[in-house]
Amino acid sequence: MNEEYGLLDPENAAAPGDEWEEIDVSDTEADRIARRRDREFSQFRERVKDSDQFKVEQSVFDDATLAALYKLVQDGHVRAFGGPISSGKEATVYNALGDDEYEEVAVKIYRINASNFRDMREYLIGDPRFEELGGDKKRIVLAWVRKEFANLNRARKAGVRVPDPIAVQRNVLVMEFMGNDGRRAPTLADARLENPETAYGVVREYMRRLFDAGLVHGDLSEYNILVSDGELCIIDVGQAVTIHHPNSGEFLTRDCANVASFFQRQGIEIRGDELEDWIRENADPET
Repeated sequence: MNEEYGLLDPENAAAPGDEWEEIDVSDTEADRIARRRDREFSQFRERVKDSDQFKVEQSVFDDATLAALYKLVQDGHVRAFGGPISSGKEATVYNALGDDEYEEVAVKIYRINASNFRDMREYLIGDPRFEELGGDKKRIVLAWVRKEFANLNRARKAGVRVPDPIAVQRNVLVMEFMGNDGRRAPTLADARLENPETAYGVVREYMRRLFDAGLVHGDLSEYNILVSDGELCIIDVGQAVTIHHPNSGEFLTRDCANVASFFQRQGIEIRGDELEDWIRENADPET
């Protein structure tokens, strides 16, 4: 070498590996696109973290979640975010502007560090669509989100009114927003029922169709049935299991008891066991 830390003259290389060669470090189009996307993502991340409607939920927005949201924006599923419309232990749901088909969408963001992930695991393990997940929180939550997306598709195909599933990315689910102008439709518990008998008949038929499609909701009650534009819509199907799940019978019994209890208070004479018997007798579930 001419001096310490200088470049070696390639003609005087002592051994293979000592050669010096020119390396092309000029910008390529791919480099420019990558830098632009990095800048855009950084700007997106700062906008979200500085936005008033997200400040109360900073724990939800780690960089991986922000990257998932950014991908959904880039794919055109989300155009602009509104505020939170519901928040629970596992997830927060935000209103947002969607694409040309769905003017408003609901963006459900699951927390990776959900406090009761063990409860999630109960519904996943034993479902033949999912292999053993162990105790890894991230794998459990990500599987749960994919499961909710799959359950929404299955329920919709069975003729059950649920929010249309639109897209899923990591721990973020985008679906049809049930409501208007950023206000979510009321639950069955909050709505004023003019005809409880008709409402009961619809819920009973939805439960039968779910069972016919090989699904049991697992947490059905008046609090996760919405009344939207004169229709009943079942939500929160993330925990729904197939009829092959070892606890599906117990879950169906509980669902029937919850539904019967609500409609009893509306003046309808129905017991949970009668509702369950009707569902089983009138459904031909997938095997």
